[in-house]
Amino acid sequence: MLVLLLVLSILSFSNCQQCQSRDYGNGGTVCVCNVTYCDTIARPQRVDSTQFLTYTSNLAGLRFSQTSRRFTSRPNSTNRIYLNSSRVYQTIIGWGGAFTDATGININSLPVNMREMLLESYFSQNGIEYSLGRVPIGGTDFSIRPYTYDDGLPDPELINFDLAPEDLLYKIPNIQRAVNLTNGNIRLFASAWTAPRWMKTNGDYSGYGFIRRALYQTWANYYVRFLDEYRQRGVNFWGITTGNEPADVLNPFDQLEVVGWPSWLIGDWILNNLGPTIRGSIYSNLTIMILDDQRVFLPWYVVRALYNNRTRQYIDGIAVHWYLDLYSSPDLLDETQRLFPEKFILGTEASIMPAPYETPVLLGSWTRGEEYSSDIIADMQHWVTGWVDWNMALNPDGGPNYIRNFVDSTIIVNATAAEFYKQPIYYHFGHFSKFVPRGSVRIDCNVVFNDNSSSVDHVAFRRPDNGTAIVILNRNPTAVSLNIMDNSRGVAPIEITAKSITTVLYW
Repeated sequence: MLVLLLVLSILSFSNCQQCQSRDYGNGGTVCVCNVTYCDTIARPQRVDSTQFLTYTSNLAGLRFSQTSRRFTSRPNSTNRIYLNSSRVYQTIIGWGGAFTDATGININSLPVNMREMLLESYFSQNGIEYSLGRVPIGGTDFSIRPYTYDDGLPDPELINFDLAPEDLLYKIPNIQRAVNLTNGNIRLFASAWTAPRWMKTNGDYSGYGFIRRALYQTWANYYVRFLDEYRQRGVNFWGITTGNEPADVLNPFDQLEVVGWPSWLIGDWILNNLGPTIRGSIYSNLTIMILDDQRVFLPWYVVRALYNNRTRQYIDGIAVHWYLDLYSSPDLLDETQRLFPEKFILGTEASIMPAPYETPVLLGSWTRGEEYSSDIIADMQHWVTGWVDWNMALNPDGGPNYIRNFVDSTIIVNATAAEFYKQPIYYHFGHFSKFVPRGSVRIDCNVVFNDNSSSVDHVAFRRPDNGTAIVILNRNPTAVSLNIMDNSRGVAPIEITAKSITTVLYW
């Protein structure tokens, strides 16, 4: 009994529970949560100016492992990161995931206390502290059926508009829990995949279909009705996008629900319908983001859509997805920021989409975690203000998904075993969402790496509490010694373990 009390005392004092790891033979490990246990990570506590903290997660099994060290006056490595905190770039809006139907279905498949554990893992101070949430307007492929809020006969006045059972069962209850866990410090934005079939030129949820010109205003009103219905249930939004992946309409084999928007037509709709409708409503301060598609469409899509300065005034930000990043340069982000310096750029969707020969879900894959963090670092270095993951919880098949478009997720729910598994992706993402809060500003840093330089990525921020956070990804199979050089503080000597992601934090 004395030993048990001592253990409980230690856990209470540290406010941190360690990962219970399990290896499924996929090149890494998961952390297992069950009805009695789930790992946690406490919010960092300020240390004095002579010290710095490191948090490390790695292939060997460490998860947010914390150490404290002291600054020195002399470097001991020729690998160096030079910080210049006087040169600043973009301000961070936040990090998060999407409240898809699949997320809600999988959360609700768990025992009640585990549902709370899973949401706490994302949104609480003892989790990775998500601060953004994406909410689909209607169904997506990660639903069990296609649907909108006004299916049936043509209804231009939206008399029959009504939320779906999925909103009431899977979305709104979990959103409300997330709002409570963050003490309201979460920004929600909504994206529509498709319009009711009677609004579209092809009369279908998917395929080569566009909004009928005569119903442009009805489609704008549809957005407001959605906001009204959620507001009546206590859920308020920070932003909307002009529609998910409008370019999917060009893929004749794609079954994804979609509204196609050529750049010049979406500009007309924003100028004459969506913009005036939102700005003239009680949601006049709502953030409006354009594109919500791959960065290969930058900057030309936005340039053509916003060629009219009156259209430009209605758009606050540019939403980008990550799926084709391997086929496009991040320099496109720089060019977009140069052309539209008053518009922020936000990453609004990402997930591991496996090749046809791959298993959608790879429990424990460290490589997939590296794919996330390396892309996040590249985006941060090119003006992106935050990153939003796709599904927050999927089943072991990577669903449910009614068109069988299965993918991987940060958390995988095994309802049969009453367990869920935190993937390495979860921890890679957490090294940003946990330690780089909203309001942080990216600061300049230059590197001199004399060994293993091609596989070490990094980015640095000044936090709102005046702390400094540097995230370092080491994809090498060996450890790397380096020094962080900060003229205001001294030298931070660090040993970055093999195949790891590390956050360095100091005030």
